[in-house]
Amino acid sequence: MREADLYLDLKAYLEGQGYEVKAEIGACDLMAVRGAEPVLVVEMKLTFSLGLVMQGIARQSLFDNVYLAVPVAEKGWTLRYKDIIALCRRLGLGLLAVKPGHGVEAHLDPAPYTPRKNLNKAARLLREFGRRVGDPNIGGTTGIKRVTAYRQDAMRCLAVLQNGAQKGAIVAKASGVVRASTLMRDDYYGWFEKVAYGTYGLSENGRLALIAEAAGLAALSVAAQPMGDQTRGKTTQTKGAKS
Repeated sequence: MREADLYLDLKAYLEGQGYEVKAEIGACDLMAVRGAEPVLVVEMKLTFSLGLVMQGIARQSLFDNVYLAVPVAEKGWTLRYKDIIALCRRLGLGLLAVKPGHGVEAHLDPAPYTPRKNLNKAARLLREFGRRVGDPNIGGTTGIKRVTAYRQDAMRCLAVLQNGAQKGAIVAKASGVVRASTLMRDDYYGWFEKVAYGTYGLSENGRLALIAEAAGLAALSVAAQPMGDQTRGKTTQTKGAKS
């Protein structure tokens, strides 16, 4: 398939709506005019790509009504449809899907875009940032479990229970995790088991987690120490060096 294979369907589609259509006007793949209405421009590619988006943005410096057009069967279109629509909407670009020989389907019209902030989600992210201890994850990594503030709370409970089952209130006080009882009851990670009313111990997975999460538990233990405790040894060494 060639880009030219998209043109006749696009031309017929627009002419059916009363536009006069011409191809290759300057750098524009297709330009359409209908009376005194704003000019309409269409940029075509066989795949939805950064190059196509950049072409569309370039045409926006000339005209407001700019569409991107790709074949219906284009693989990236079907796999990333929602993302493509969201991107085009944010950039104020229209989007047309072409099935050569079978017409055109309009998925999005060009329009100015004013993003609405998701304040609730933003607040959740800020709470997560504030509650998470240190920076235990590496940005850009995939295929591994992220360490969240919730997981760190579970790890604190894990540490308290390593010497035996305890009542939820005791775990909450010792770990500093206010929601310890609820966390252990929900048992998201499979680390805890209820041994009596309000009392929890470690499951087999929990005992294995003590080993697997050893580094993380150590980091949380250091972070939980008062600043004086963390620096006491260093201060003593400094005084010794001076004397």
